[in-house]
Amino acid sequence: MFPGNFVGSSPDKVAVVRPATGESITYAKLDQLSTKLAHHLRDIGLGRGDNVAMVSTNDIRMLVTYWAALRSGMYITAINNHLTAEETNYILGDCGAVALLASAEAAESVSRSAEVDSVTHRIAWGGALPGFESYDQILDQASDAPLADQPRGQDMLYSSGTTGRPKGIKVPLQDGQVDEVPDPYTPVFSAIYGFDSNSVYLCPAPLYHAAPLRYCGMVNSLGGTVVLMDRFEPETALSLIDEYRVTHSQWVPTMFIRMLKLPEQVRSKYDVSSIEAAIHAAAPCPPDVKRAMIEWWGPVIGEYYASTEGAGATFIDSAGSLAHPGSVGKPLLGIVRICADDGSELPTGDIGTVYFERDELPFEYHNDSEKTRDAQHPDHPSWTTSGDVGYVDSDGYLYLTDRKSFVIISGGVNIYPQEAENVLIGHPDVFDVGIIGIPDPDLGEVAKACVQLEPGITGSDTLAEELISLVRSQLAHYKAPKTVDFVDSLPRTPTGKLVKRELKKRYA
Repeated sequence: MFPGNFVGSSPDKVAVVRPATGESITYAKLDQLSTKLAHHLRDIGLGRGDNVAMVSTNDIRMLVTYWAALRSGMYITAINNHLTAEETNYILGDCGAVALLASAEAAESVSRSAEVDSVTHRIAWGGALPGFESYDQILDQASDAPLADQPRGQDMLYSSGTTGRPKGIKVPLQDGQVDEVPDPYTPVFSAIYGFDSNSVYLCPAPLYHAAPLRYCGMVNSLGGTVVLMDRFEPETALSLIDEYRVTHSQWVPTMFIRMLKLPEQVRSKYDVSSIEAAIHAAAPCPPDVKRAMIEWWGPVIGEYYASTEGAGATFIDSAGSLAHPGSVGKPLLGIVRICADDGSELPTGDIGTVYFERDELPFEYHNDSEKTRDAQHPDHPSWTTSGDVGYVDSDGYLYLTDRKSFVIISGGVNIYPQEAENVLIGHPDVFDVGIIGIPDPDLGEVAKACVQLEPGITGSDTLAEELISLVRSQLAHYKAPKTVDFVDSLPRTPTGKLVKRELKKRYA
């Protein structure tokens, strides 16, 4: 399915609404505009397998572009609009983008895009950009005649780059027309979470990330309505759930934490009873936070563990989370294998690298065979990992302890900072926290907690000792940070992932 399927049955139904600006687009208009843009891309020489890139703040025109590419057999790459011009150019060149569409708000990020040889066509919306054609003028002049051939395209997205250069995930294009061949995600997630034409989906996250873009695409392919936030703000999110009677939503744990920390009188103002599925992913959710959300919203909280690479996935519902606190669920895509550094499989309960076993290699990193090999098991090439560390319990539930690159080795003992981070985030004075290893002449490295406090709270030696004692009261003492630094902010991606390499640079 795709938006054009609903033009005959519900042409005036809203496909996407952007409350911050009051803009909306119907299915008839989404079909027409994406057809026009598809005609233009073909007229300027793009064809099946070519890449279209977009750099923008959240905007309805991103979904027009998405569908124009997907109904033309092209790859679509959404790029983080917060990247520098150099970082943007790296992705543009790596993915081989031929056409670049950008919002005027992303001017700095695309200011050097003319330096990328592959980019021969540049289009801007929301204002003029030097060297860019006008999106509005192009669509005014383009044909909206039905497209005779509409091969299904595919997204080609990049990892968030929390541990290095972003990596492009490119999968082969599927044969068949866009209205005949489903994308890889809709059949799975619509069945698990009950997405259909009646769904109203709140998107509080940036569309340049995999899950938000794919979920919006899924909702449009099923005939539902997307409520697109410009950016996440906790009370605004609650008000939109109430106003639009949102049925489905997707979050990251930091968003849950921000909403839970609103005063009770604020939280109780808004009716969230319309929510049928509140899905979260991207980062592990502290068990206490998950439990509090279930108590507030009911048994509608679902979690999945996956990655942009699509190597595999686990799922867990509210009942499972209460019975197995801290778990990310059981696998529904692939078989989970926990392995030691030498590749040998570990017994139940032992911590090791998390691999997903598939029948064949599910992805490759574009232009980087070495990184592809690094993600593969040394003896089983179809087993792949995204670098997470965890274990499986006797009931087959997976638990993540941390990313392999974040593990602190102190005096020969492995410390998984996520455990202590989950404790500290529950302290009423803590707004955000990240724990890293810093050099130590005796132990090699020791754990340091970098803590951002709630507004109005001042850091002190007494509070630092209180935080360390809190961790020691719940975990083995060696897992507690040795020291605490109070910081103004922590480097996180908009999907909630802590960029620890940036944090560690502060202590290099």
